[in-house]
Amino acid sequence: MKIKTHSGTKKRVKVKGKGKNLKLTFNKAAKRHLLVNKSAKQKSIKDVPVHSTNQKAVKKLLQL
Repeated sequence: MKIKTHSGTKKRVKVKGKGKNLKLTFNKAAKRHLLVNKSAKQKSIKDVPVHSTNQKAVKKLLQL
C-alpha cells in the first residue's frame, strides 16, 4: 500500500527549490484578526524557514 502525504502539512508548508537547494517555509500564526493591536513588524513577517531541527520530520510528512 502506498503511503499518503500529510495533507495538513501540505497546506501549511511551501516547498521551494529542488535537491540540495530545497527550502521549506511556512507562515507564522496570529495574522487573521486583531491586527490593529499588533506592530507593523509583527504583521510584515512573510515566509519563515522551517527550523533545521524540524526539517527531517517535515520532509517525512511530505514524502520528500
